[in-house]
Amino acid sequence: MKKVMLVLICLLCAGCMRKEDAPMNVSVQKTDAEWKKELTPEQYRVLREAGTERPFTGIYTDNQKPGVYRCAACRAKLFTSESKFHSGCGWPSFDAAAEAGTVILRPDRSLGMVRTEVLCASCGGHLGHLFDDGPTATGMRYCINSVALRFEEKSE
Repeated sequence: MKKVMLVLICLLCAGCMRKEDAPMNVSVQKTDAEWKKELTPEQYRVLREAGTERPFTGIYTDNQKPGVYRCAACRAKLFTSESKFHSGCGWPSFDAAAEAGTVILRPDRSLGMVRTEVLCASCGGHLGHLFDDGPTATGMRYCINSVALRFEEKSE
């Protein structure tokens, strides 16, 4: 019985990650201590520990300005304002990455469900999740944590 309980608890745990699930071949690699020095505690929790900010609290959820969304950890270009839309889910939503290869997609089986996790291809930081219920022609909804992003406004 204890073995069954332990397996059930492990399946529900969102904090553990198997070594083989870790992002491969990322170009920006730093120690936990280095990331903790560079990121705010909330950025570290989301980007390095696969956390999630509370819905409707992120600074970019309702941002309508033209520009580029970069990774808050390594500054890699991830999304553009042209692909952003208001989904009402509580997090910034995009229908496509800025360019092919800028994000890594991998299965996420935490919290007793199967989702697609979105990671920065440059540093491996957790950005959010991808869903196939988007309203645009791509049918995709990249649901991304504001705290994982840094917005660079386009100058007119």
